[in-house]
Amino acid sequence: MKEFALIFRLNNQTDFKPTPEQMQERMNWLAGIAAQNKLADKGNTLSVESAKTVYADNVVTDGPFTEIKEFISGYVIVRTGTIEEAIELAKANPIFKIGGNIEVREVLQRK
Repeated sequence: MKEFALIFRLNNQTDFKPTPEQMQERMNWLAGIAAQNKLADKGNTLSVESAKTVYADNVVTDGPFTEIKEFISGYVIVRTGTIEEAIELAKANPIFKIGGNIEVREVLQRK
């Protein structure tokens, strides 16, 4: 089995606060993955407000990727045999109802 990071992106909604129903829908999606024993790490929500970006020559700016409209809102790690299976898990996430998207990347283990 491989591990894949599902990276959640929202489009220019830094002040988005999910409703209790939206949170429950997300928790149900996560519980469904856990019930299949494919949840490697339930991940976390990433703060936009306290984010900084560090560049070369010790340049530090406020916020993540201020020059683009999308920002990363969180992630989870799933354990599947293929990236296609991880994509199928991602397709059921409710983030698409609010205009978000999910980037799927294989987690490469350090040797």
